[in-house]
Amino acid sequence: MPSRAYQLLGALALAAMTACTSRPGRGTDTGGRDTSFAAVQSRGREVMGVDQYTSTHVFEDLPDGGRIVLDRDTSDAAGVATIRRHMRDVAADFRAGDFTKPFQVHARAVPGTDVMAARRDAITYDVVDRPRGAEVRIHSTDSAAVAAIHAFLAFQRSDHHAAGHEHGRDMPPMPPR
Repeated sequence: MPSRAYQLLGALALAAMTACTSRPGRGTDTGGRDTSFAAVQSRGREVMGVDQYTSTHVFEDLPDGGRIVLDRDTSDAAGVATIRRHMRDVAADFRAGDFTKPFQVHARAVPGTDVMAARRDAITYDVVDRPRGAEVRIHSTDSAAVAAIHAFLAFQRSDHHAAGHEHGRDMPPMPPR
């Protein structure tokens, strides 16, 4: 029997060593980073077309909806153009009730999107260019839609490790409604 116990102990030790030395993703070292965050950033780069580590996201709740801001951290004309195109695509998709892009970035259902899709006629999406990117301003007078928008933005803030508002950054004035 002792040999069977040693076999079991050896198998457990091998399993533990494998678990401790496995690398997530494509065998790359994450340097201690949150691997789910790194995966969101990687998928975000594919969907949005810009490096998430050199861009700033803001997901801000507003009383009548909210806004999504995406800016390059440095002056980068090609990156800014890519962001502006992406934000226009997002606004058009969301107007149509299509929330495929957030699903692709997060690889799971995104809270609020089911209600936002169902109430798409009660929500407007306006794109505003910014010096280093763009924002999508989301507006509704429908309380259920606003609650869904806030749930959507809260999830985005959490999953992207992003701010809820801009801390001291230069902000162009929001367009009048």
